[in-house]
Amino acid sequence: MKAAVLTGIGQFEIRQTPDPKIINDTDVLVRIKTIGVCGSDIHYYTSGRIGSQIVQFPFIIGHEAAGAVEQIGGKVTRVKPGQRIAIDPALSCGRCDQCKAGRENTCRELLFLGNPRQLDGCLSEYIVLHEKCCFPITESMTFEQATLSEPLAIGVYAVERSMLPVKANLAILGVGPIGMSVFSVLRTKNVGHVYVTDKIEERLAFSKKLNPDWLGNPDRTDIVKELSHIEPLSLDVVYECSGDAKAIGQAVQLLKPGGILVLIGIPEPNEISFPIHELRRKEITIINIRRQVHCTQKAIDLIEKHQINIDSMVTHRFPFEKTQQAFDLVANYRDGVMKVMISVNA
Repeated sequence: MKAAVLTGIGQFEIRQTPDPKIINDTDVLVRIKTIGVCGSDIHYYTSGRIGSQIVQFPFIIGHEAAGAVEQIGGKVTRVKPGQRIAIDPALSCGRCDQCKAGRENTCRELLFLGNPRQLDGCLSEYIVLHEKCCFPITESMTFEQATLSEPLAIGVYAVERSMLPVKANLAILGVGPIGMSVFSVLRTKNVGHVYVTDKIEERLAFSKKLNPDWLGNPDRTDIVKELSHIEPLSLDVVYECSGDAKAIGQAVQLLKPGGILVLIGIPEPNEISFPIHELRRKEITIINIRRQVHCTQKAIDLIEKHQINIDSMVTHRFPFEKTQQAFDLVANYRDGVMKVMISVNA
């Protein structure tokens, strides 16, 4: 099969690799149709690491994907050949203390597609998955929508965990795909005012689709000062979706005493600092979001029931052979890119 192999920093090669085979009774062979380029993929592409997770080249990355079932193992009951599926890229053990506590996302033996020293990613024609990673979709759902269910599931999970008060006033710092996923989910809830920020003007413009009450570019305006005038009592919840250390500091300033800071974005550096005394005095609750748990089907349902429309999030499309160009576009934030889809077996 063909695979887009990351061979070094900023370097892909389209290679012929061995076809994956079903080994276990719970295995499912999937023909990949679409792959979304995620910000975490870009970390591996531009720096070869996320914290202590360091790529050993060559390696296949990518974890947002959808496809069709080609073959199943003898004990698979969840899907059947020919079925169209969305993919949950995380595989938990089901046995450890975290799994038994319903925290499969922090499983002690968690394996994740496209993660160094864990599992090869989806940037290939075929992949073998455990059946519990396969979520059937209806014929009315497109493969692109199914692929977008992965980042949307993170938005669903983040909103669920943030313990939203009724009519809470909120901010989303960073309205890329994850920030827009959070925003989309919030629009299904009974919230108050929603304020958004981003350093990329095209993304601020894109966020207008969901009618934010205010938007601002932190490189062009003092967002803390501006929002303090609008919300003198400050905000109930801030979702930090950019991974920018300065944005985290801004989030703390924007929150009222007893407010909730939800950290979703992945920072580049391994360590960042917090304004600890302001955190302490305000008694801010910090919630870290580690991917998602039990939210893939919820995200699929939101799309299928037309409660959320995320189609417009896909701004660029590339054939598999142009994976390098797709990643370059996203890494450099060119041409107003929001989400790139790569088509396989088109």
